[in-house]
Amino acid sequence: MNNLKKYNQKRDFKKTKEPVGKKEASHKKLRFCVQHHLSRREHYDFRLEWDGTLKSWAVPKGPSYNPKDKRLAVHVEDHPLSYRHFEGTIPKGEYGGGTVMLWDEGFWEPLGNPSKDFQNGSIKFILHGSRLKGSWTLVKYKEENWLLIKEMDDVFSFNDIKEYAISIKTGRTMEEIASGIKTLPKNSKKKNIVEGVQITNPQKLIYDCPKITKIEIVNYYQKIGKWMLPFIQNRIISTIRAPQGIKGECFFKKHFETKGEGMGSITLPSDKGKKEDYYYIKDLSGLIGEVQMNSFEFHIWGSRVLKYKNPDVLVFDLDPDEGMALDKIREGVRDLKSILDEIGLVSFLKTSGGKGYHVVVPTKKLKTWSSAREFTKNVAILMETKWPDKYTSNIRKENRKGKIFIDWIRNTEGATSVAPYSLRVRKKLRVSMPIKWNELDKVCPDEITMQEALKRLKRKNPWQNFYDVNQ
Repeated sequence: MNNLKKYNQKRDFKKTKEPVGKKEASHKKLRFCVQHHLSRREHYDFRLEWDGTLKSWAVPKGPSYNPKDKRLAVHVEDHPLSYRHFEGTIPKGEYGGGTVMLWDEGFWEPLGNPSKDFQNGSIKFILHGSRLKGSWTLVKYKEENWLLIKEMDDVFSFNDIKEYAISIKTGRTMEEIASGIKTLPKNSKKKNIVEGVQITNPQKLIYDCPKITKIEIVNYYQKIGKWMLPFIQNRIISTIRAPQGIKGECFFKKHFETKGEGMGSITLPSDKGKKEDYYYIKDLSGLIGEVQMNSFEFHIWGSRVLKYKNPDVLVFDLDPDEGMALDKIREGVRDLKSILDEIGLVSFLKTSGGKGYHVVVPTKKLKTWSSAREFTKNVAILMETKWPDKYTSNIRKENRKGKIFIDWIRNTEGATSVAPYSLRVRKKLRVSMPIKWNELDKVCPDEITMQEALKRLKRKNPWQNFYDVNQ
């Protein structure tokens, strides 16, 4: 029985930002979510969509992938479908007062007849979430007390639920959700306000050797933004978020969730035909807003939002075999440049911030993604043919023994490459830095630190005429 009346009676919607309970039409693909809830007693709320609402259980210890763990799941009132988006704080004194974080979401596949199974007290299903996957069972054993049990199968994701301490939606920790993120007036004198964005947990340690705090990374992007924006502005982005620092869980974020100042979104069809929301940065406040959300590494499409089907930047990533000498990598960069020079294309060089270099070519001559893909693939094949002992156009690792893979695959619609001036979230925090061609033999791929990058801003911009060439 749907019980949104009970849900509504328990809440004062003038005080809580939880959604008002209204029955909605169920989706063809049944959704589920898990919310980590720090209230009077910490627990995880497990919710399955059925008959226009979310059937809900409070699981004190949270789900476990160990089939031997029979986790108590207390059946509670139905919640509205819109509750699966809720993340924030419920005021103290209100029902469920505390912090709510979206811990997982996805789709569930019933194995049987849910209407009868809910009544009979035994539900078998498959979860297709980001963190919870595979076969599971909910079984009733006493009044409103059920057990959540992982079935034996080949699907395994984590040993301990505490491994995942950040939101699947926003990448925030419980502490960050509780502190809130607010946009303040640009004239505000409050400490750690950058371009109207309030920076929460500014002294949080992101790296500990050497020590690098969140506010230091924010300040880096604030200062480098003028140089970075021409290459990242109005392009669909993906980011690497590290809410707990380099030692915590890092994840790749590519889909739009909540619109902040200086941000935009665009809905595009995916490979499978369904529509997905992507996002892009409009200005410096959007860039800093993303950093506030713990996005420290930025990747971009090779086309602009308004002409997303028309590439205007090509990227060749020279990916060497493990342990290859740096002089061989540099030789590869020079060989690639010679090919592009012969074709009549002006190219630009930047460090990857990792183990190689990126050669970047702005051009409006290739009108479609298919033509961009074909062109860059042919360049890689030409190098492979001309110097078969040095290069390969094949992505397979076994084809890379002693060779450099000329990565042309990123020049396809939906693929991304790391943005110029972006930090790389790796063991060492380095910058993917534009450099002059005559610096190739002087600058290592992973040499440029934040401090060095900022010092280089005093020099002449090596990519100053980037968009004026290859017209």
